[in-house]
Amino acid sequence: MRPFALFFLLAIICSCTPSPSDTDATANYEHLVAGLIEFKSPAGMFEPDSVQCANPHTLTERMEFYNTPGVSMAVVGNGGVAWTGVYGTLDVDTGVRVTAGTIFQAASTSKLVTAVLALYFVQQGDLDLDADVNDYLTSWQIEANEFTARQTVTLRMLLTHRAGMPSTNFDHQEDAPYPTLLDVLNGRSPALNEPATPELEPGTQWQYSNVAYDVIQLLLEDVTGRSFTRLADEVVFAHLGMKNSSFAYPLAPELQKHEAMPHDAEGISREPAMHLTALAHGGMTTTPGDLALLVDDLLLAYGGDAQRILTPQTARQLFGKECELDPRMFGIPLSEGLGVLLMGEGDDRVFALPGSNLPGLNCWLMGWPEKGRGIVVMTNGARGELLAMEVITAFVVLESDSGCGGSTPSE
Repeated sequence: MRPFALFFLLAIICSCTPSPSDTDATANYEHLVAGLIEFKSPAGMFEPDSVQCANPHTLTERMEFYNTPGVSMAVVGNGGVAWTGVYGTLDVDTGVRVTAGTIFQAASTSKLVTAVLALYFVQQGDLDLDADVNDYLTSWQIEANEFTARQTVTLRMLLTHRAGMPSTNFDHQEDAPYPTLLDVLNGRSPALNEPATPELEPGTQWQYSNVAYDVIQLLLEDVTGRSFTRLADEVVFAHLGMKNSSFAYPLAPELQKHEAMPHDAEGISREPAMHLTALAHGGMTTTPGDLALLVDDLLLAYGGDAQRILTPQTARQLFGKECELDPRMFGIPLSEGLGVLLMGEGDDRVFALPGSNLPGLNCWLMGWPEKGRGIVVMTNGARGELLAMEVITAFVVLESDSGCGGSTPSE
């Protein structure tokens, strides 16, 4: 997660949130990909001036600028997937075109599915958000230390990055067997990451932690007796018809031809990298169309539809404010929900979950719970995260009443 990038995007969205449009969706969103605004300075990022607004760029131009060969996106609105758009190639070496079925790595956006799974089993009565997770873990335990003397780790803390777990990467020895999930959680060879042991007193401080979500993975597996991959398939993907989504990797041979390859900052195709056992923090492969189905289901539940994966009460917990983040971290007021970042109040509240996997796959997911709107953008370039943010900003401007620089988008 890149603080400046998050600051840039959410600062714009704070002052310009979307509202439902009655115009034809296809025609409307074709304007989106023709109206990307180039931001040349921090000031221009937050309040694009008339010169910037008068010189919009096409998506194709910005893809070239960012050395990002492929983009796929989906818009959620009016109780369904309102529009999808696909552009470019999934691999510059093959020239194969991106389609609605092109599969991307979701990276940290995978945490949304992990949070939904955890909350599903909370509402089923199998888990308690505020109980010591060691009461549920049977195959491994969070090691007690001086930081857990007064407060043990709970599921709520793991979901909200307040369990005191380390911010660690997931390297491993290349000349040894692949590390198991327990190797990762213990931080033992052949895993080269820090162990899932609190380094801060649980509940006292927000510290972004991937390994905290991998504790949730094991927690769900121990409680249900089923693999995390199977749980995601049965509870979320099959239920919603997310046919191109999975936590199993590498992809099956018949699906690999539809897999978007990562590209570095120079636009050179690279081999994909994905952790094969620690999955819950960033191991999902999917499409924007599939993720849009999940966003739609959550927004409908939030709006009161009881026939969804989460009940309305649980969906409101997911998007409810759990803790305020120190504004010095990102430069703006942000808060944490039960697995999503939040900004704004009332009708203007926004939730977001960005993700970025080296060497070059990115995902941005954003939604407006009170408005029932959302957008997902996935790219296959190392600089594609910036491109995705330009797309989302164009979407926000297009959907707003005022448009860019105070004017409504023109034909």
